[in-house]
Amino acid sequence: MPARSSPAPTAAPAKPATPALSPAQQALRKLGLVRDIDLALHLPLRYEDETRITLLKNAREGEVAQIEAEVVSSEVQQRPRRLLKVVVDDGSGRCELTFFSFYPSHLKTLAVGARLRLRGEIRGGFWGRQMLHPAFRQAGGELPQALTPVYPTVAQLPQAYLRRAIASALQRVALPETIPAPLLPPLAVFDRQTGLQGPWMLRDALHFLHHPQPDVALATLEDHSHPAWQRLKAEELLAQQLSQHAARQQRARLRAPVLTPGAQDLPGQLQAALPFALTGAQQRVVAEINADLALARPMHRLLQGDVGAGKTVVAALAALRAIEAGWQCALMAPTEILAEQHFGKLVDWLTPLLAPLGLQVAWLAGAQKKKERAAMLALVESGAAALVVGTHAVIQEQVQFARLGLAVIDEQHRFGVAQRLALRQKLSHQGMEPHLLMMSATPIPRTLAMTYYADLDVSTIDELPPGRTPIVTRVIADSRKDEVIARLAPQLAAGRQVYWVCPLIEESEALDLSNATATHAELAAALPGVQVGLLHSRMAAAEKKAVMQAFKDGALGLLVATTVIEVGVDVPNASLMVIEHAERFGLSQLHQLRGRVGRGAAASACVLLYSVGDSGRLGESARERLQAMAETTDGFEIARRDLEIRGPGEFLGARQSGDALLRFADLATDTVLLAWARETAPVMLAQHPQLAREHIARWLGGRADFLKA
Repeated sequence: MPARSSPAPTAAPAKPATPALSPAQQALRKLGLVRDIDLALHLPLRYEDETRITLLKNAREGEVAQIEAEVVSSEVQQRPRRLLKVVVDDGSGRCELTFFSFYPSHLKTLAVGARLRLRGEIRGGFWGRQMLHPAFRQAGGELPQALTPVYPTVAQLPQAYLRRAIASALQRVALPETIPAPLLPPLAVFDRQTGLQGPWMLRDALHFLHHPQPDVALATLEDHSHPAWQRLKAEELLAQQLSQHAARQQRARLRAPVLTPGAQDLPGQLQAALPFALTGAQQRVVAEINADLALARPMHRLLQGDVGAGKTVVAALAALRAIEAGWQCALMAPTEILAEQHFGKLVDWLTPLLAPLGLQVAWLAGAQKKKERAAMLALVESGAAALVVGTHAVIQEQVQFARLGLAVIDEQHRFGVAQRLALRQKLSHQGMEPHLLMMSATPIPRTLAMTYYADLDVSTIDELPPGRTPIVTRVIADSRKDEVIARLAPQLAAGRQVYWVCPLIEESEALDLSNATATHAELAAALPGVQVGLLHSRMAAAEKKAVMQAFKDGALGLLVATTVIEVGVDVPNASLMVIEHAERFGLSQLHQLRGRVGRGAAASACVLLYSVGDSGRLGESARERLQAMAETTDGFEIARRDLEIRGPGEFLGARQSGDALLRFADLATDTVLLAWARETAPVMLAQHPQLAREHIARWLGGRADFLKA
């Protein structure tokens, strides 16, 4: 009997290939427009009125008008540059159209005898009416019944495609009301059909804003004061408040180590050893932090204080509270220079207290050698490292804490939310979260704290230690740069030290700014006999450290630096700072830089050199920033003005998450809606939890986790 052959193995059925996305679909994803609700909430930037035809004789100069006219001449001109000139006549007058860029297909559409529908700004000229690059298409067809929306978009995503995608999504998307009727915001509008006042429903508001009727006052759409816009802003603010309050409730259910005072009283020993006494504000915030650490739920507290207010010593006292309770503390800073400065201070302060207990302060940074890093990781894992100081290296996977009880994040807005979350999850293997203390020298304006930090407790150090000298700020055009350099010599001769800050490391074609290297050479040549140092972010860590140490030791009289010296650097003998191209810096960054001087007894000054560029004048926001710097050194006032100028993104570290956290609402003008959202959120969570979850999912999607960080 012949041997039975084995059946040939059957190939696994091939998975159907995922169809490749078109460039337009990829562009939609780039904008975050994935769900139907995402498209529905992608609202127009502005509108075009294509609902009516205007006769040329009735069109006013400067207005955007839509006309229907016949082409009477069409000519490509080669001099002085290649352009297309077309003349059209609508029976009431003629208009000349100019196109600086055009394609062969345009020549066909714009041929003599063609009847066109054109839309553009009417201009007057020597030869009569003109339009520059108007939109055009063949005449005919019914006029739209609503204003035409113009949406925010990116390359590869034409307006026509985006309009179709949004119109289609609006037809499909379910928009049930998630706000119970008794809790709706007090917004009403006159209903023309019924003659009754009634609240705007979400579906009505969205459909209206995508396709408003031509008789609506355009100003109310542009400034977002229309009741339909108000309804959208109320919904958005409520989603944000619901997310924050829900995060606070979730955190209250989590467990954290209870950090009670120990018999050694390490914080008391540190205070007794310090050469200065804590200010009243420092004592108050220490008490607030200690009260949180004694609870079995995770502290989630922001410690804010102006530059030089003494946040580091408060963090040290909190760390000692954790250590004497038998737990570890981690302190993470955004730059190696700042982390090293913290490490140096904390080693000096804490080593005399920790060494007798067999504990030490460990250092973790990306630039560490392998052997040194391995030794530090072993100390952290064993628990012998009671305090771990470092950069992003602290949150890497291989860093295993024995008992992490407290995490401190300095300049928290400089970290992405994923990084902040990673540090909080270092205790998850024990089913707990560490207490979290975030520090910021960028004070949070009250409206921002109310909005974005509804789930966060805020402690404020609102007084500076005694002995800090006031800083005089001068705003000077860079045409007087030589005068400024000449005035450096007497300061340096008197033994003072100077920072000179530049925005770029090397030349950029896009931004015609001085670079640090060229400025270093220029100042060294202009100030013979003065030791001029150079510090920028592309230098090796050891080189940066050596330069900074030489400046601290007084071996360098002048330090030319990029913004790596923005935070944390403490040289009491430095009494003058010059910031070149100050108009290019953000307000909070200028304030941080200025905080590097005025740390000693000598009178200190900050000079803001600005350039007007080709325009011959400063932009409005740049002028406001420099004016604010000249008028106040109060970090809270600076923060308030910064919020007005830039909005909330920078305060929150929102850039790192890639999302604008408020798209429609304005914290400065929508205070009534914000108050309503703050009152409504806890009521909804308590009485309508399912609707609250649906509301958060609709508005925030996956971004809700970012708000918890």
